Amino acid sequence: MQPTQSVDEIEFEFERYGDGQPLLLLHGGMAPREYWNPVIAQFEEYGAVVPQRPGFGTCLDSPAETNADEVLDREVRYVRALADAVDGDPILFGHSYGALTAIEAATDTPVEAVIAYEPAVLPAEYRADADLADRMASLIRDGEREEAVKRYVEQVLHPDGIDDLDAWLAEWPVWPDCVDLAEEVVRMNRSVEQYRLPDRLDVDAPTLVLSGTGGPDFLRQSARDVHDALPHSRFVEFDAVSHSGPAEAPDLIAAEVDAFLQK
Repeated sequence: MQPTQSVDEIEFEFERYGDGQPLLLLHGGMAPREYWNPVIAQFEEYGAVVPQRPGFGTCLDSPAETNADEVLDREVRYVRALADAVDGDPILFGHSYGALTAIEAATDTPVEAVIAYEPAVLPAEYRADADLADRMASLIRDGEREEAVKRYVEQVLHPDGIDDLDAWLAEWPVWPDCVDLAEEVVRMNRSVEQYRLPDRLDVDAPTLVLSGTGGPDFLRQSARDVHDALPHSRFVEFDAVSHSGPAEAPDLIAAEVDAFLQK
């Protein structure tokens, strides 16, 4: 772990692997930094940088006291500060909420490229009925913190259903520690529900938008919508790969990313 650094009064910590061009790996909602371990092994020629996300980091971190409407801005400022702290223009590689953050950060940060796997953006017709944040908040108020996080897992990670959720959770490395982050996940989901994708995203850097047919349909649609809103974007969809694509199929993802970056 690199020592805490500060840029524009924003403190951050990160792990760095290798000495090549900085590749900033931005994890999604409930994934720890270790989510990227399978990916790091595929990019030895780069200098992989894995930050401790504010409010998340590992699932043992204390939740940040941040309002929902401030969450994305907080994350973007954090990524921009980190990008300023590394040598040269970095490549941003984000998954889920990390992908949304990468894209938003790139609108006002010099970066070499952006890779975004299923950005956490809700299509308009889906967002109209989205109530995950409210349902989770209600369960937390009733003292049902584990049940609140289970609703997130069911809707985002296993939208087609799962036969034995408790058995799956028993094998999930971050369970049950991440239950401590339930409030932060509520704020993040409310931030997603409030976000409106503009007609055009002002990202000058070339961007690779990735998705998988095994994930939620609404995230596949939103990935295409994000692609359409970007001026310099390529879209690739992987057959039978889920929302956890980077960790689930790192060789497939890395091959596509490498081909994109070598152009």
